[in-house]
Amino acid sequence: MYLFHLFRSLLPVRNPIGFGASDFILIAVSVLFVFVTLLWPAVKPYLQRLADNPLWCMLCVGALPVLLRLALLPSCPVPVPSGSDDFSYLLLADTLSHFRLANPPHPFHQFFETIFVLQQPTYSSIYPLGQGLVLTFGLLLFNSAWTGVLLSIGAFSGLCYWMLRAWTTPQWALLGAILAGIQFGPLSYWTNSYWGGAVSASAGCLAFGALPRLQSSGRKRDAIFLGLGIAIQLLTRPFESALLSLSIVLYLVLVVQERPEWRRIAAALPVALLAVVPAIGLTLMQNKAVTGSWTTLPYVLNRYEYGVPTTFTFQANPIPHRQLTSDQELDYRAQSAVHGDDAGSPQRFASRLAYRARFGRFFLLPALYVAFLSFLVTIRERRFAWVMAALAVFALGTTFFPYFYPHYIAAVTCLFVLGAVLGLQRLSKWKLGRWLNGVIVVQVIVLICLVHFGFWYGVHLLGDDEIAMAMSQYETWDFINYGDPEGRIAINQDLTRLPGKQLVFVRYGPRHMFHNWIHNRADIDTSRIIWARDLGPAENEKLLKRYPDRTAWLIEPDRWPPQLRLYEAEQR
Repeated sequence: MYLFHLFRSLLPVRNPIGFGASDFILIAVSVLFVFVTLLWPAVKPYLQRLADNPLWCMLCVGALPVLLRLALLPSCPVPVPSGSDDFSYLLLADTLSHFRLANPPHPFHQFFETIFVLQQPTYSSIYPLGQGLVLTFGLLLFNSAWTGVLLSIGAFSGLCYWMLRAWTTPQWALLGAILAGIQFGPLSYWTNSYWGGAVSASAGCLAFGALPRLQSSGRKRDAIFLGLGIAIQLLTRPFESALLSLSIVLYLVLVVQERPEWRRIAAALPVALLAVVPAIGLTLMQNKAVTGSWTTLPYVLNRYEYGVPTTFTFQANPIPHRQLTSDQELDYRAQSAVHGDDAGSPQRFASRLAYRARFGRFFLLPALYVAFLSFLVTIRERRFAWVMAALAVFALGTTFFPYFYPHYIAAVTCLFVLGAVLGLQRLSKWKLGRWLNGVIVVQVIVLICLVHFGFWYGVHLLGDDEIAMAMSQYETWDFINYGDPEGRIAINQDLTRLPGKQLVFVRYGPRHMFHNWIHNRADIDTSRIIWARDLGPAENEKLLKRYPDRTAWLIEPDRWPPQLRLYEAEQR
C-alpha cells in the first residue's frame, strides 16, 4: 500500500514535474528485463515441455486471458450491457435459453420498440445465432451470459495455438498464443461487451489451421475442423463467411501445387461440406421462425422495416416501411449519413480502405509492427503470400459496408498473429555482430509487448479513480469503463433491491443520443423488471392496466444523474 501511494505521488496530478505514463512504462521495462533475465534460464525448460504437449498447452493458453480478466473483477466488475448490440444479443441468448428461435409478438409492442430488435412478425433479435449460442451456454451453465464471452475468449486463445502449430514450431506457436491472449483478452472489447469477436476469430483458427494439415495429410478429422470453421463463421458473420470461403479457395489455388496434395484435399472436401450442413440448416430454421421466410435473414427484414442496418455501398440507402420512434429515426439518419449518396464511388471506396488501415492497431501490439514488417519479406513463398492475400480479401470485402468494427474481420485475427510470429522467427535468425544477434532483438520486442500490457493491466488492477483520471487519456485499451459513466449500474441496483415486480417507463430527452435503455427479456410479461417507452398518460394507462401488480416508475436517462421516481408522482 505504501508503494502504491509512493507511485501515485509521482503522477502529474500531484506533481507538475512528476511521472507520466511513459515514465512508468520505461521503469516497468527495466524492472521486467532484469526479472526475465534472471528467471529465464529456470523457466525456459518448462515452457518448452509445455509447448510440446498440445492439449495441455491449449488449456493453459486458453485459461490465461480468462484468469487475468477474473482477477480484475474487484476493480472492473462484470460488464454492464449498455448498447443496442449488447441488448439484442442478450435477447437472442435469452430466447435460445428457452429452447426457441423466436418469441411471439407482444400485443403492446409499441411500448417495446427499440433498435436491432424486431417486434413483428415475431419479437426477436436481428442477429445470427453464433454469438447468441455462446451467451446461452453461459446462461444455462453459470446463469451468466458473460461467462459465455469469457469461455469464447479462452477457446480462441487455445485454438490460436492449435492453428499456429500447423504453420510453425511448438515454441513459436506458444509465444503467438500468449501474445494473442493478452492482446484480445482481459482489456479488449471482445471480452468486455456482448457483441462478440472471439467466436468468429475461433472460426478462422479452425479453418486456417486445418488447411495446411489437410494439404500434408488429408485426414478426415482436419476436414471436419475446416467445415466447422466455415459453419461457425456462417452462424456468426454470414457475409464474412463468404470472404472466409474465398480465402480458402485462394489457398487451394495459390498454395496447393502437387497432384497428391490435390487428391488428398479433394477426398476430404465432402467431409468438410457435410460439417457445414448443420449450420445451413440452423440458419434456415432461424429465418423461418423469425421472419416467416426460409430465405429472409432477420437483419434483412429489420432493414426493410426500420432502414437499419444500412445497405452495402453499391446499393441505395434503405427506406423504412414503418413509423420510427425518435431514437430509431436518429439511428437511421446516422447510418444513412455514413452510407452517403456516393458511397459506391471508387474515390469513397479508396478513402474508406485507407481510413480503416488504422484498425491494424487493434490486431497488433505496437512492438509487433517491426515483426510484421519483417514477415512481409517472406511473402515470396506461396503460403506466406496467401496470408497477405487472405487479409486483403477481408479488407477489401468489408470495405463494401459503410461501417466497420474490428470484429467484422475477426476471422483473420490468427493471420495477424501468424504474421507477427513468423516475423519474430525471421528476426531471431539475424546475425548482427558478436554480442548482438536476432534472438536478443526478439526478446526485447516480446518484453516490450509484455510490459505494455502489464502496465495497463496494472492500472486497472491496482489503480483508483484518481489514477484512472490521470492515465485514461493515454489508455491503449479503452473499453473497460471506470465508474458508472451512464448511471446504469446505480439504477439497476436500485431496481434490483426493490421488492416485487417493476414497470419502468423510459422518457428520453430532446437531445437523446444513441444510449439505449429499452431492453427486455424474451418473455416480457413474466420478467421481474419491464422497460417500456413513455408514450404519454393516455397510452401508458393501457400498459398499467395490463400489469396491475407492478410498481410503475419513470426514468429520464438523459438527465445527470438519471432520475428514477414513482410514475404516480409524475401524474399529480
